[in-house]
Amino acid sequence: MTDQINKTQMEGFHLEAIVSNCSSTTCDRPEESFFILEDSTKLVGVQVVLILAYSSIIIFGVIGNSLVIYVGCKFKSLQTVTNFFIVNLAVADLLVNMLCLPFTLVYTLYGEWMFGQVLCFLLPCAQGMAVHVSTITLNVIAVDRHRSIVNHMETKPSKELCACVIVVTWVVSALLALPLAIFREYGTFDLPSDETIQVCAEKWPESFRNGSIYSIFMLVVQYGLPLTINSVAYIRIWRKMRSRVCFRRNDLNQLRNKTTKMLLTMVVVFAVSWLPFHAFQLAVDIDSSLPSMKDFKLLFTVFHVMAMCSTCVNPILYGWMNSNYRAAFLSVFKGWMSKCFKVEPIKKGEERVWTHCTATHV
Repeated sequence: MTDQINKTQMEGFHLEAIVSNCSSTTCDRPEESFFILEDSTKLVGVQVVLILAYSSIIIFGVIGNSLVIYVGCKFKSLQTVTNFFIVNLAVADLLVNMLCLPFTLVYTLYGEWMFGQVLCFLLPCAQGMAVHVSTITLNVIAVDRHRSIVNHMETKPSKELCACVIVVTWVVSALLALPLAIFREYGTFDLPSDETIQVCAEKWPESFRNGSIYSIFMLVVQYGLPLTINSVAYIRIWRKMRSRVCFRRNDLNQLRNKTTKMLLTMVVVFAVSWLPFHAFQLAVDIDSSLPSMKDFKLLFTVFHVMAMCSTCVNPILYGWMNSNYRAAFLSVFKGWMSKCFKVEPIKKGEERVWTHCTATHV
C-alpha cells in the first residue's frame, strides 16, 4: 500500500515512463519530454496543514499504540490470547506511524527521494509489511471473537498457538510486501533547469502490466478480503448477541446497543478510512491520464491521510472501548500523576509551591 505513494506521486510528475529506464546512473532526457504538474502541495498554507495533519496522526498514533503495548506487557490480567492479538495490532500500527507517515510527509513536501539507495529498497517493503500485519491482525481478532461468541468455544487458544499465528502473520506479510523491494530502482534524474533529483520508484516487468496486476491484487488482499471477513464476522456476532439478550431483562439492552455500536464502528472505520485511497489508486492504474488532473497530488495525499487515521482509531476501538484496557489505562495515568505531582504532608504555616512535577514548601 504505502509504496503506491511513491509510484503515484511519480506519475503525478510524469516521471514514471522516464524513470523506468533509469538505474543508479544519471538519466538524460530532452526538455520537451519533461513536464512538472503544478499542484497545491507547493503552497505554504497547504504544506502547513499537511504538516499539522501528519504530525497529529504520528503523535496520537505513537502515544496510543505505545500505551496499548505498555499495559499489555505490564498487567498480567491483560496477558490473554485476545489481548496478545490486540498488542500485535498496536505494534503493527506503531510501525506504520513511524515508517510510513514521516517519510511520506517529507517525500510529499520535497517531491524527491531523500533517504538514499538502501532505504529505497528496504523502506517500502517494511512499510508494506507493517500495513499487511495491521490488516491481517484485524481479521484475526474478528475471527477470534467469532470463534468464542458465535461458535460457543469456551476453550481459549493456547499461548503457543497464539504465538504461531502472530509469527505466521508477520511472515505472510513480509512475503506479500517483498515485491516492493524486488521490482524497484533508484536513480538520479536531470531536470531541464540543470538541477537533479533522486528518484525511487517501482520498476515492473511488462508481464505485470507496469504493476497494475500487483495493485489490483493488493486492493483485494488489503481491502476487499479483510472488509468481507470483518463484516461477516461482526454481523454474525451482533446477531448472536441480540438473540441472547432479547429474552433477558430490559436493562441488558444497553449492553446490546453498546456492543452493536462498537462492532459497527470497527467495520465502518476500516471501510471509510481505506476506501478512498484504494479506489483512487485503482482508478490511477486503470486510467493513466488521471495523474495529469489538477491537484492530483493533493487529492492523493488527503486520501493517504484518511487511511492513516485508522492507526489512531484502532487503539481507541480495541483499547479504550475494552473495559479491561480502560481500567489499565486509568491505572497507568493515576500512577504517572501520583509520581508527577507527589503530595507531601504540609506542616502548619507552610505554603505549597508547585514546580514542574514536584511540590516544594516555602
